[in-house]
Amino acid sequence: MAGSGTSSLGDGIVARIDRLAEISETPEHLARIFLTPEHRAAADLLLAWMREAGMSAHLDAIGNVCGRYEGDRPGLPCLMLGSHFDTVRDAGKWDGPLGLITAICCVADLHRRGRRLPFAVEVVGFADEEGVRFASTLLGSRAVAGTFDESVLGAKDRNGLSMRDALVKFGLDPQHIGAAARVRRELLAYVELHIEQGPVLEAEHLAVGAVTAIAGATRLAVRLTGMAGHAGTVPMALRRDALTGAAACITAIEEFCRTDPDGLVGTVGYIHAMPGATNVIPGQVSFTIDIRAPTDPHRKLAVADIVRRIEAIARERQLALQIDVTHENRTVPCAPWLKAQVSEAIAAGGYRVYELPSGAGHDGMAMIDIADVAMIFVRCRGGISHHPDEHVDAADADAGARVLLRMIENFRPL
Repeated sequence: MAGSGTSSLGDGIVARIDRLAEISETPEHLARIFLTPEHRAAADLLLAWMREAGMSAHLDAIGNVCGRYEGDRPGLPCLMLGSHFDTVRDAGKWDGPLGLITAICCVADLHRRGRRLPFAVEVVGFADEEGVRFASTLLGSRAVAGTFDESVLGAKDRNGLSMRDALVKFGLDPQHIGAAARVRRELLAYVELHIEQGPVLEAEHLAVGAVTAIAGATRLAVRLTGMAGHAGTVPMALRRDALTGAAACITAIEEFCRTDPDGLVGTVGYIHAMPGATNVIPGQVSFTIDIRAPTDPHRKLAVADIVRRIEAIARERQLALQIDVTHENRTVPCAPWLKAQVSEAIAAGGYRVYELPSGAGHDGMAMIDIADVAMIFVRCRGGISHHPDEHVDAADADAGARVLLRMIENFRPL
């Protein structure tokens, strides 16, 4: 286990989190978006920290920052650690950077003590996980996993600039994105530390937790069409009100998910009624559904049940219905052998081992294609994330770092 430097890991991590958060589009609202000047400035800072920690470091073909700490002899396969350093708009400063900076600080502790391991340790800061600029998530990790979809190079940002042109403007060659790809034999495992982004660890009075799986997600676009009409002249019994139909659907979704005992969550995050006038019965309503569950079979069965309920409501209310699947991501289970080592590191630190799924997506969803994955969650205040109030106490940052460092030093490849 680490020497005396371990006690200062939390404070050092917080200081670097604060320093990185200064790199933003505006001082008032944290935003660090893919292929912007802020991306470049953050990458330069992270590369400097990697080199100070004893790693060789470079910017790869998609704009990820990549550091490598050699093992007891050069060229060994690596335990890869990482997270992302892009943000949503008006973000908190911990989502992504906590895992990346913690990994750098753990390697720095190994380097300070002259400790080399029977494997290399690599740290990757993924350039785009959130997908804010081009509406396509996990761009950095998909490039590393060799699953980058080149069709997204034509996607345009809100200013009409394509990703292809943005890469060129940044100084990268879109034709060379394949050079960022790694292969399975180079990686022993991928481990990511991340804030929980939820309230469970706080409710359990625990600083850290072991993640069981990254939940898959299905997103649906629903459109109900009835008949618009005068708010004063159409009797209630003769109405085909699309908005009240949508309300019944939304209530049914909530009730279905609330009564599920196995971690199903459902969200209607957007709704639009037409024509949208105070004195007109809504004739058409569009809304979205996001369904997530810890396993794919559970999620798929739930989606089928929810669709049947919506169909029944539409028939009863004489509404035309259109449902389209707009997004589907498979569940990514954390490898049992790797999760066991996370749990051992948690227990060895004197913490109660608590397992929980991740409802949010993470870079591990891409990395699973070339490596077994595991995740360590760190408690965040109020479960708040993607918001300026996102916060991790220094003591909890330190606890997470101790767990990660202990796992690194005791890591046993499969």
